[in-house]
Amino acid sequence: MGRGKIVIRRIDNSTSRQVTFSKRRNGIFKKAKELAILCDAEVGLMIFSSTGRLYEYSSTSMKSVIDRYGKTKDEQQVVANPNSELKALLDLNLDLSSRRLESGGNIKELEKEGYCLLLHLVRMHSLTCYLVRRELLRSERTIANSKLYKVLVPCPCVVTAS
Repeated sequence: MGRGKIVIRRIDNSTSRQVTFSKRRNGIFKKAKELAILCDAEVGLMIFSSTGRLYEYSSTSMKSVIDRYGKTKDEQQVVANPNSELKALLDLNLDLSSRRLESGGNIKELEKEGYCLLLHLVRMHSLTCYLVRRELLRSERTIANSKLYKVLVPCPCVVTAS
């Protein structure tokens, strides 16, 4: 006979709630550790209790997991919509330029600002190209490692008699 289903809602009894929190916290930490070991995954898990106490598990260092998360999140946003950051940068520059013109800004300041904008554009273009190349390489590796590719594409080392 299996376990009965429970209704997922806040536990009113504070002692029962604390016991459940402790048991489930230990269970999720165990699962995180198993995932890291079995799948060679980099895992980071943070839990804040209702009292504000921090519980954490990390398969490497938590700092490296958080840094990797931030870096990957930024890269994914640029890959998903590379023009959004560029558009925001252009809008900001146009706004600053129009304010300077209205307030009587000189031509040297505008040239310097234009040069800075050009540098930002070059950096954004370089980053976008790098990310696209990286995604293409990942896709090529995935295709090359797939069993279907190995079946359909004969090995170039094998010479067939004609």
